[in-house]
Parts: sequence; structure tokens; C-alpha cells
Amino acid sequence: MEGFTPLKAWRRWFNSTRPRILVWYFLLTSGSSVASILLTHHILDERIRDQSQEYVSRQLQTFQQENPQHMTAGSLSIDQRTRAIFNLFFSQYEPVDSDDYAIALLQGQVYRYSDSFPAQLLAEEAALIQQWGQLTQAQQGSVSTGVGELFYMAQPVVIDGQPQGVLVIVHCAAGVYEVVHGAVLLIIPATLGVMAVAAAIAWATAGRVLAPLQELTQTAHSITESDMMRRIAVEGTGEIAELTMTFNQMLDRLQGAFESQQDFIKDAGHELRTPITVIRGYLETLQYRPDRQEQTIALAIDELDRMTRLVNDLLLLAKAERPDFLVLQREELDWLTEELFLKVRSLAHRQWKLESKGLSPLWIDRQRLTQAILNLVQNAIRHTEEGDTIALGSSIRENHAHFWVTDTGEGIAPEDQTRIFERFARATSRETGDENYGLGLSIVEAIAQAHGGWVELSSRLGQGSTFTIVIPLEANPDQAIHESNSHYRRQPPHYRLSGIRTTGTRLHDHRR
Repeated sequence: MEGFTPLKAWRRWFNSTRPRILVWYFLLTSGSSVASILLTHHILDERIRDQSQEYVSRQLQTFQQENPQHMTAGSLSIDQRTRAIFNLFFSQYEPVDSDDYAIALLQGQVYRYSDSFPAQLLAEEAALIQQWGQLTQAQQGSVSTGVGELFYMAQPVVIDGQPQGVLVIVHCAAGVYEVVHGAVLLIIPATLGVMAVAAAIAWATAGRVLAPLQELTQTAHSITESDMMRRIAVEGTGEIAELTMTFNQMLDRLQGAFESQQDFIKDAGHELRTPITVIRGYLETLQYRPDRQEQTIALAIDELDRMTRLVNDLLLLAKAERPDFLVLQREELDWLTEELFLKVRSLAHRQWKLESKGLSPLWIDRQRLTQAILNLVQNAIRHTEEGDTIALGSSIRENHAHFWVTDTGEGIAPEDQTRIFERFARATSRETGDENYGLGLSIVEAIAQAHGGWVELSSRLGQGSTFTIVIPLEANPDQAIHESNSHYRRQPPHYRLSGIRTTGTRLHDHRR
């Protein structure tokens, strides 16, 4: 590929999620390991220092408690008494290990020292020893020498108020420090080995965790408008599983939308093809029947009017999903119900009945809701005969307004109840009128859902049907839509073929 270089390939690999996770994991673990090793080394050093100082202090306390100078004050000279004190100490001195020393200084000179006292220290640290011999007060500290770091405590021997000598207890920590440093040097490669194993495990784990994301990416690349069947298997719980489920649900919605779009285009094409064919036939025969020109033009105009109504209905269904589809205003339910009844009772020769009027204000789009009710009434008229009863009514139940249209007509078969709200669907063979395209109930459902509501159906063959539009009373339509959908998911739809309007159940879901 032009412009493709190993450096670009490396950068592309490094910028991917899995290597970046591994790099950050390595930086985190290495930083934590280095910090823990340094902290441990510091703690051990402090522990060695404390134990060394404690040892020399304890040894010197023992010397002070056993000092016999008060018992020999009448028989020995000061020099002899000082030597006796040192001799007694060394006769009882038992070092814990070879790194513990003791040295006695008499009149600034080395008088005696323990067997383990290093000769190198006597030769190379003469200035230090001379400094100890001149002390007149007790002193504790540490000093670095050629044999290692020494922790010491010096105690002058005072007789008759005058310092006569100095006893120095020394502990050399070089051996312990060497052990500690050796342990740290062993810990470093062990830690590196553990980090390498952990990095390998982290690489494998990251690949396992990111596998659903990779599959999601591959699935997204493979999806086309003609093939949307692939789904990702959901494993475990957590954010990745939730993302996978959300992606699968999105694919379900897209697939449903594409299938609905394809069905819509197919059905719309079929419905539009008929009037176009009729108009073409009339115009082609016009040249052979000029005497019927006026009648032919009238028939063509009638077909064009049918096409116009169909296109307007399709545009209305398309606009139903837009946020500006409704113009909400406050209406009184009882006045609206009575006005609707006055409008519909002159549409056909039926026994019209106003069953009830609800009493409550509500926020609705008056024109859209009137259109939905009129569609239900037209549907009832098509399925009834003269003398049949068509009833309207409204009521308030559980913070929802219910509008219903009931007829005593032929009813709807159970197998048709699951599909009559689909676009271009017709329930019976009687629906052959020129004005019916199977869009009336789809428009009713779209208007109800735009208000945050739904449509309920109760029907039985030979006993009539009841269509009920249920709309929440909330002023906020977005909130109403959310609560309506939530309520629907808690109570899946089922069908009641009872003919009783108040027990009607929701017919279908809110996929559109």
C-alpha cells in the first residue's frame, strides 16, 4: 500500500486499545514494584539502625550497672581502679555476633579491645579512636568507615570527678546491610519475572475482555441493508455485556426499521400503481372515444384525488415521528367529546350514541386527535349497516384520558387483530371502498403514540368492536411517552375478544 511504512504500522498497533492497556498496566505494575522495593529497603535500613543503636545502648547500660569503682576506692590508685573496671567488663563481655566490638581507651590511648575488633579499624581509623578517647560525656552515633557503617555508644569512666578513660561499644552493620542488599538484588529479577508473567496474563485477559468489542466492530463492518441478521453473543455481566446487549437491541431496531421501510415502499408502490394504471388506460382510450372526453377527464381527476389522499396520509405518517408533529394546547375533555359527537353523527345513517363524557383538562393537539377519532368512526361506519349502533365516549381512569368508539358491526377476526394497525393492512374483504388504503388505523396509532399514549382493541366476530385511544394527562409529552412505553413493557399485550370497551387491552407494541 502506498505510504505504508513499518513505523506507521507500529504506531497503528500501539494506538490500538489492547497494547495501550498492556503498556499502562506495565507502567503501573513496574512503578508499584519499584516503589515497594525502595520502601522495603528503606524500612529495613531503619530497622537495622534502630536495632544497632538499641544493642550498643543495652551493652553500655550493663557496664554502668556493674561498675565496681566504689568498692576499690580505699586500696587502689585511680589508674589501677580504671584498669580494674575495664578488665572486669571484658571478662564478662559476650558479643552477640562477630560484628559486635568493644574498646577501652585509657588516658586517650588504646588499653584493651575485644577479640573480634578489626585490626583494619585500628590502623585506618586512628583519628576516630583518638576522638573517642577525648570524650568527657557520653555520646551515641554512627559513622561510616572502611569496614562498614559503625553504630557506637561511648561512656567515659569518671573517678573522683575526673574522666579517666572511655569505654566504647561498637556494632558494625556491614554484614546485615550486605544481606539486605543481596535480598533486594534477588527480589529485582524475581519481580521482573513476575511482571513478565503478569504482562502475558494481562495481554491474554485484555484480548478476552476486548473480544466482544472486536466482534462488535466486525459485525458493524459486515452489516449491510440487505443483511442485518448477525448478532453478538452476550457473555457474563458488566459494561461490555451491557454494551453488547445495547448493540444487539440497536440492530433489532434497525432491522425492524429497514424491514418496515421495505414493506412500506413495496406496499406504497403497489397502491400507487393502481390509480396510475387506471389513469393511463383512460387517457389511452380517449383518442378512440372523443365523445366521452368529459367523462374520462372526470374519472382521471377522481383517481388523482385518490392518489393525493394516499400521499397526504403517507406524509402524515412520516411526520408523526417528528418532534413538531403536535401542537399541544389545553382542552376540556367533556367539551371536546361533545363536539366530536356532533361532528360524526351526520356522517352516516346509524344509531349514534354518546355514552359518557370525562371531566378533566388535558394537553392535546385538538386537530390531530379529532382526525384520529374520525378515522375510527369511518372505520366503524365501513363495518356496520344502517340501523347498527355506533357509540362514542370518554372517561378518566388512572391519570389517563380514554376516548372510545364502539360499534355493533361485524367485528374483527382474532387472526386479523394482530395486523390491522399495519400500514396498508385490511381486516376483511368488505374494505374495498375507493377511500380505504389500510392507513386509517396506522394514522390513529401514530397520533396516539405522538401524545404518549396507545390504542386498545376489544372485538368479537358478529358482536362488534371497540377501539380506545388512551392518552396520559401529563402536560409534558416526552415524559408521557416514556411512562407509556415503560408501562407497556411491564404488561405485554394480549387480546380480549369480549366486546366490552372498558376491558380492552393494548394491541401491539410501540416499534414505530
